[in-house]
Amino acid sequence: MPTMRLPGWRLGLWCVLWSLLVALGLALGLWQWERADDKRDYLANLDAAPTLEAPLTAPPDGTRLTLRGEYQADDTLFLDNRTLNGQVGVAALTPLRTEDGRLWLVQRGFMATGPVRETPEVDTPQGQVTLKGRWQEAGDSGPLYGPNREGLRLQQMNLAAWSQSPGFAHDGWLHLEEGGGLLEPWWEPSVMPPERHVGYAVQWWGLALAALVMMIVGGRRLARDRRASFASDDYPPQGLEPLSKQPPTEPPKEG
Repeated sequence: MPTMRLPGWRLGLWCVLWSLLVALGLALGLWQWERADDKRDYLANLDAAPTLEAPLTAPPDGTRLTLRGEYQADDTLFLDNRTLNGQVGVAALTPLRTEDGRLWLVQRGFMATGPVRETPEVDTPQGQVTLKGRWQEAGDSGPLYGPNREGLRLQQMNLAAWSQSPGFAHDGWLHLEEGGGLLEPWWEPSVMPPERHVGYAVQWWGLALAALVMMIVGGRRLARDRRASFASDDYPPQGLEPLSKQPPTEPPKEG
């Protein structure tokens, strides 16, 4: 019985699939490496950020900002679904009107609320306050599932949730670090250090290398098996003679 010949497409399919895995690992590793560079630049910009007091022009991201004014307590909203030290809660967001009449949004810190959905309440200082903190530019937010605002709760920080006229002085908000109305700080400028991204990049490149090795080893084995199947078709098994195609001869007749 002849040996089954291995189809050639199996080797091609093997190489294509593993090549895709190699390319994916290389691409993801490069992406993480670039993110590490971006994070280094971001942290360097934070270290070099200026210290300003109620600037007229938009402050750079990470600026150490000082504001003097009065809280608009009735316009406080709450950033929902925050966690700190294993506790579930909200972050209080209160507009501040400075002495020149401009409006700034202040993220005052974390309030533990637990799983209850009652409207949060927060004490807000009356009169003049002096605040210091980090400025964060408003940027692209993640996807929203339903409306951003539900009562006094927000899914995402967005200045459009407030309807004051005129609007806010600049497109961003102050993360309060010192001053009246400060709650428990929870926000950090950078959650993941650059070294973590480098580690992820090395892991992805290691997986790409492993996929390349698997492709080479498996491809050689498939090619060897294919050559063996061709060889078995060219040479019949030893010890077996091919059947004669001549018709059988009749025995001689007795005279």
